[in-house]
Amino acid sequence: MTSAIAAWPDKPVTLIVPFSPGGSSDMIARTLVPKLTEKFGTTFIVENRAGAGGTLGAAFAKRAAPDGYTIFVSSLGPFVIAPHLTKNAGYDALKDFDYITVAVQAPNVLAVPANSPHKSFADVLAFHKANPAKMTFASAGNGTSDHLTAELFWQLTGTSGVHVPYKGGAPAMADLLGGQVDATFMNINTGIPNIKAGKLRALAITSAKRSPLLPDVPSMEELGITGVTVYSWQAVAVPKGLPADIKGKLHQAIVAALNDPVIKPKLLDLGFEIVANTPEQFTAFQASEFARWKRVIEVGKITAD
Repeated sequence: MTSAIAAWPDKPVTLIVPFSPGGSSDMIARTLVPKLTEKFGTTFIVENRAGAGGTLGAAFAKRAAPDGYTIFVSSLGPFVIAPHLTKNAGYDALKDFDYITVAVQAPNVLAVPANSPHKSFADVLAFHKANPAKMTFASAGNGTSDHLTAELFWQLTGTSGVHVPYKGGAPAMADLLGGQVDATFMNINTGIPNIKAGKLRALAITSAKRSPLLPDVPSMEELGITGVTVYSWQAVAVPKGLPADIKGKLHQAIVAALNDPVIKPKLLDLGFEIVANTPEQFTAFQASEFARWKRVIEVGKITAD
């Protein structure tokens, strides 16, 4: 066994991404690949296995041998949301993986079209209180981070709105820009181009403090709404039982890649904050996020359909 550990990696390593190419998880995986290839002198490749809200890819990764040749790179969905929405996900999100690191996180932004009558967060809140279940919120789909942030907002403010799920972020954005829906809690990296171009108005952000990318946009906490500090995140895990030596090597290489002087500023410009935490920190974070979203989903009676 020790010789296999010493030799790792001596053949190509596959990064499983449980979504189609082009999304944030795919981008993070493809950002890591050249650095890991350079560091270990072997090929690292991305394999996209999309479907069922990311659970197909997660179940596939879980079944792989814990030998360091299969790595799982995913958003929070398959880790802490999909397990509460899918009866037979095919894996146990708390037990079937060894957690390597949360790579990056990005807050969500409450945004409305530029021509919206709502000029501030106070306007949105006042409208909600006066008109229950009237304001429409677009999301990239049921159980996505933008959907659950809206649900959490309604639960914590004792208000209600109308959730309008789309099949992905692009159609949701198109209808928001066209004024067919009133608002959304979108990922900052999705929203930034249209916010900067003046096509969307950002009213609040779900980060703990203001984002350097949108310095004029107040945080929800700052606006007096406690508990809506929400981040979408991308993380790296492996099938349960990876030898500690390989786990250590892998963790060290990923953290170094994320903090690389060429890579880090590019990620920050896209709205990602580097987390690069320890396996122990990720394991504890996974458990707390799992419990948090379980509660929101149960209270909101949210289903995957």
